[in-house]
Amino acid sequence: MANSASGMAVHDDCKLKFLDLKAKRKFRFIVFKIDENIQQVTVERVGGHDETYNNFLAAIPANECRYAVYDFDFTTDENCQKSKIFFIAWSPDSSKIRSKMLYASSRDRFKRELDGIQVELQATDPSEMSIDIIKARAI
Repeated sequence: MANSASGMAVHDDCKLKFLDLKAKRKFRFIVFKIDENIQQVTVERVGGHDETYNNFLAAIPANECRYAVYDFDFTTDENCQKSKIFFIAWSPDSSKIRSKMLYASSRDRFKRELDGIQVELQATDPSEMSIDIIKARAI
C-alpha cells in the first residue's frame, strides 16, 4: 500500500523489527532508509540492546536522510527506571533536495505504521539530536 503523496510503501520488516524493539526490547535502535528503486521504506540497520547512543549516531549517514527509532532508557528524578521510544527524522542540510522532499512527504505515513512512538524529533544537524536533547525531551 503506497502513500499517494510520495508513492512510498513500508516494507513489512520495518513493522516487525519495530515490534521487536517495542514489545520484546530486542534492539536499542533501528535505522530506516527509503529505497527509491523499489519505492519502499526498508530497514537499513538494527542496533543490539547493548549498543550505545554513540553507536546509534555512528549508524546514521552524515549527508543522507534517514528515519530512525531509538529506545532511550533513563532514570527520573524520583529514581524510577523508564524508557521512551523516539522517532527521529534526519534530514541534513547537506543532503540532496529531492531526498529531503521524499523523506518529508513520506514521514507522517511511515510514522503511523510504527504504533508506540512517544517522542518525535526532527534534525538537520547532529547537534539537534545530541544526547542532551534526547534526555531533555524524554523527561
